[in-house]
Amino acid sequence: MVLTKEYRICMPITVEEYQIGQLYMIARHSLEQSGNGEGIEVVENSECVDPKHGKGRFTEKRIHLSSRLPYWIQAMIPKIFYVTEKAWNYYPFTITEYTCSFLPRFNISIQTTYENNNGCTDNSLNLTPEELAERSVERLDIAYDEVTPKHYKEEEDLRFFQSKKTHRGPLVEGWQDSYTPIMCSYKIVRASFEVWGLQTRVEDFVQSCVREVLLLGHRQAFAWIDDWIEMSHEDVRQYEGKLQVQTNQLVQQSAPSALQVSLQTAACGDFDAISDGCSIGSTPSITPNSPKSPAKKGYFSWF
Repeated sequence: MVLTKEYRICMPITVEEYQIGQLYMIARHSLEQSGNGEGIEVVENSECVDPKHGKGRFTEKRIHLSSRLPYWIQAMIPKIFYVTEKAWNYYPFTITEYTCSFLPRFNISIQTTYENNNGCTDNSLNLTPEELAERSVERLDIAYDEVTPKHYKEEEDLRFFQSKKTHRGPLVEGWQDSYTPIMCSYKIVRASFEVWGLQTRVEDFVQSCVREVLLLGHRQAFAWIDDWIEMSHEDVRQYEGKLQVQTNQLVQQSAPSALQVSLQTAACGDFDAISDGCSIGSTPSITPNSPKSPAKKGYFSWF
């Protein structure tokens, strides 16, 4: 059974503003989380076109994170380990998929849409009655839900933060009920790990990680608003490109390239796991269909 959750995250900005803020936040967050051979390696960032959604942006990234996993997971995986992220951004609608370089039965998919409201839309991603029946909804409060101590920064505490350029904030308790402007990120996260004895534990761990990433990312997007609010689309794309180069350098400084890792693993007899888990050097040209509950074991979807 796939673990399906819908997260609703409100922010005191508009959907139009967040198109810039999201790109800025992801680029900066990726750089800050990278170093010592771990972090986020950008493989591709290019335009794409979909018959239904129109023009968009396709990105492929490799997330190197072995030492950041709990010990009970580290014991099951190779020393060099990464997750592949493929994302299709047709803002304000996006699809993101995650697969694993070592665990082909691990797969996460996330569908997202953004609306200028406070999270009041009951079925913003047009789920079927069957999907609605298995969905659980959690609202995240970027000001009053706590991030882990290692991620806490006083200057990003939105209970006290006020933007100098927009004068938005601080956010008082219950702010989502009356604040303007306000927007909501609606995210359907499907997670599945079809390995007997570990499925529930891994799926719960994945959802907890997704929750933390969503909370921290949206929190930072608003906390950094003075850095991006005056940027144009061209400005933020240039910023994104510059930071992607820096991020890749940090990841690659003390780690073998992803291709070298793949060849080394294949030589040890794990080629099938690699080829099933993520295709090295290949990029799908077609946007995946909207994820539904898996028709067979082995399909896993998340954020």
